[in-house]
Amino acid sequence: MPDKRKKFKLAINIILILLFAAAVVYITAKYGPYITRLASKPEHLKSVLNSYGWKGIIVFILLQVLQVVIVAIPGEFVQVAGGYIYGVWLGTLYSFIGIVLGSVLIFLVSRFLGYSLVKAFVSPKSLEKFSFMMNNNKSEIPMFVRFLIPGMPKDILTYIASLTPIKPLRFFIVITAGRFPALFASSYIGYSAQKGNYLIAVVLSAAALALFAAGVFFKDRIIGRLRNKAD
Repeated sequence: MPDKRKKFKLAINIILILLFAAAVVYITAKYGPYITRLASKPEHLKSVLNSYGWKGIIVFILLQVLQVVIVAIPGEFVQVAGGYIYGVWLGTLYSFIGIVLGSVLIFLVSRFLGYSLVKAFVSPKSLEKFSFMMNNNKSEIPMFVRFLIPGMPKDILTYIASLTPIKPLRFFIVITAGRFPALFASSYIGYSAQKGNYLIAVVLSAAALALFAAGVFFKDRIIGRLRNKAD
């Protein structure tokens, strides 16, 4: 009897993983390119959102949720568009709500379905690179550093975070503290562009790009140091 229950649970788990993976692949293929093009043209996105009336805010938040779930969509485009359309503070708030909802969704689904689901979305190389966090009860600090530094694969990190011992509430605090500065900066860039303050927008964009490049360039070195500290 116990063996039958285990097999039944395993079968259900496999079906759920396949359904989730199929849904993400379908949404990525069908809507990913469209959302990317839309977010890269804030004025057009603004007219689309305005056509929904007050529900446009919900649509924008859902776009942010999709951006987290669909790794292929550049999150910066959507965040800058949020500042362009709604201003600095509301743009940051709406982007933040969407990103937190998307991150928590991935975290809970991945924790429920386990390693098999994460393996379907994260490369073996990335899993090996972040493996030191998985059985570490003090994974909050290295996780926070990764979410804070530009150029780190934040959406992939959300999948990996589900395999660590971190509690959901602590994960919420980590992503809140780690992602807020970049969200605010992106919204400010969009707001500056909308107001015609192109010099500020260009300077901030150049600074963000430089930080992003530095994060990508020093990524392995940073991860190595965090790994050594964890060990």
